[in-house]
Amino acid sequence: MTSPSPHDRSRTDDEDDPVEQMITRTGCAELHYAVQECMAEHQDWRVCQKQVQTFKDCMMNFQNARKEQLKKKMQASAGNVFNSSVIIHPPGFYIIGFETFPFINIYIIFLSFVYVVTVLFNSVLIYIVTFNPSLHTPKFVAVTNLAVIDLLLSTSIIPSMIKIFLIKDNFIPFNLCFVQMFGYYVLVSLESFALTVLAYDRMIAICFPLRQNSINTVRNMCCIVSITWCCALGINAFTVGIMTQLSFCDSVRVFSYFCDYAPVFRLACNDYSMHWSSASFLSIMLIVGPFTFILLSYISILVTVYRMKSVDRRLKALATCVEHIILVAIFYIPLFVIFTYGFYFGAIDRDQRVLSLSLSSCLPPCINPIVYSLKTSEIKIRALALMRKNKVCVNKPTKSKKILEMRKD
Repeated sequence: MTSPSPHDRSRTDDEDDPVEQMITRTGCAELHYAVQECMAEHQDWRVCQKQVQTFKDCMMNFQNARKEQLKKKMQASAGNVFNSSVIIHPPGFYIIGFETFPFINIYIIFLSFVYVVTVLFNSVLIYIVTFNPSLHTPKFVAVTNLAVIDLLLSTSIIPSMIKIFLIKDNFIPFNLCFVQMFGYYVLVSLESFALTVLAYDRMIAICFPLRQNSINTVRNMCCIVSITWCCALGINAFTVGIMTQLSFCDSVRVFSYFCDYAPVFRLACNDYSMHWSSASFLSIMLIVGPFTFILLSYISILVTVYRMKSVDRRLKALATCVEHIILVAIFYIPLFVIFTYGFYFGAIDRDQRVLSLSLSSCLPPCINPIVYSLKTSEIKIRALALMRKNKVCVNKPTKSKKILEMRKD
């Protein structure tokens, strides 16, 4: 009875090795054994470079063939993408924005400062409006709604960016990725709707001054705000939900500053044309629709102001719109500039695009409460009163302490 050769023994010993089993399934086992024998004989990978390259080519061909087979299987398993029964979801994604940006740590520290200012000013604004009954008017219901949205929007993005780019933990689980995506786009949609609600408030106040109190009540404003929240939640639940019907079997590297919609969409390995068309249409409507309403409302305001005979009345009416126009410009201009430039002049540098979009997401929530605090006399007066009250509360114990010391002397 002949004893097995070393080559046969190595095969027998590796039968239970999962790596060896995987290589056997690829059809590249013989090439792998050839690499092993060459390395055992020469102990120099440079001598065995030809065998190694042949083995690598075999494995690469197998992977490409498997991907093509998987795509064909998914396309054949259903008549359209919505009925696809073969869905592959990875454990998660890696966020890899700012690959070539040299000052990423400084930028993230700057955004951390922006986040602190955003939380502080929006919290103060919400507090002032909530605890001052004289500010419980339709206009300040809309202002408070915007402050809440700004607070949530910053919280959904900036802490995540600190974790990804400063702490260098850029992995995000699959389900959490879609939760972040849903939350971000709901809040961006609500930001757009909130500016629309403020435009509606200005239009009613200027175009229908005698009927303002009957048309634009606090109850009506609360109903309008509630409707905008329902619309944003419903539409974005659909646009993000249809992405769960897609398979992600290739790359899991998302080039953005968070789990962004379009970069994740492009990672899908099955046909997503119907998903993309419907989601893009609804996303555009959530931005363009409110902006169109704002534009029409200001056309109505300008027509009404033009009909006023007194110059003082015209200036006074337009002055009440200044803060809102600033907020609209801060929110919409960066978005329109980025997407218009990309549409007409081709692709923007990826780092520049991520930087521009992250700034357009993080700066408006910080600037909005500052603009309203400086430009709205009611809030400015209440904020100064709150500061004086806190100053008095801080100084009171020191004064009483001085009196006690004088009595002791």
